[in-house]
Amino acid sequence: MSLPIDPPPYFRLHAFICTNRRPDGTPRGSCAGHGSEALRDYLKAKAKEAGLGDVRINSAGCLDRCGLGPVLVIYPEGVWYGFRTHADIDEILTTHLVGGGRVERLMLRPDQGK
Repeated sequence: MSLPIDPPPYFRLHAFICTNRRPDGTPRGSCAGHGSEALRDYLKAKAKEAGLGDVRINSAGCLDRCGLGPVLVIYPEGVWYGFRTHADIDEILTTHLVGGGRVERLMLRPDQGK
């Protein structure tokens, strides 16, 4: 018996940006409390402007790396980034989403945030 072949992906890449919001003053903080919603909107607009129809920018609930936020993860690679500014988003867009590279200075290691 042969295994079924997976269909081609609908999107080349998915970027999930945490937009979880906790009350102000919560010890873990929250990505939305650090501006992730506006930065998500910025990335969506820039991706559209760049013609990246094969890349989907999505909001996500808590990605459980709150103290490093805002954070995003790009699949299928599973590369995580911590970011703070439009310049960070521009670099992720150009280097990773368009160019297929990595922004090492913003990448999160698996042991961070546990």
